[in-house]
Amino acid sequence: MPNMNAQRYVGVVGPGEATPEQRRLARQVGGLLAGRRAVVVTGGLGGVMAAACRGAVEAGGTTLGLLPGDDRAEGNPYLTVAVPTGLGEMRNALLVRSSDALIAVGGSWGTMSEIALAVRIGVPVISIGGWRMPAAGVLDVESPAEAVECLHALLWRKDPV
Repeated sequence: MPNMNAQRYVGVVGPGEATPEQRRLARQVGGLLAGRRAVVVTGGLGGVMAAACRGAVEAGGTTLGLLPGDDRAEGNPYLTVAVPTGLGEMRNALLVRSSDALIAVGGSWGTMSEIALAVRIGVPVISIGGWRMPAAGVLDVESPAEAVECLHALLWRKDPV
């Protein structure tokens, strides 16, 4: 039986060219996840990725950036661990496979690819302000707090006594 109290890795995905509102939401998500002791996993660049990492670091959390290129210096300044994959956009699959769940903030083609991969392999996806997805497996919510509460129910529930 899996250890339900183990540390969780939660991918936060969204546009690199994010709006100020998307960055605000992502920063809140990162902080709330750090409060649950989750490792925040991102693509390591700007926009939603940097904002989520910033929120996590400000809350004392750990961040992991899976960078598309070969240079750690390309990562945002809020990464605890930067991994240059050299995989380009194919790193999206690595991000999904490394995550226990995803929170998508906003939408872009890269975000959609991550959501599609997650749904395909059964990784739960929660979306805030993103594109409406027709597939089961994507839960649309209104706020960062609601997203993290939903993840709590999925990932951190206690084993039956």
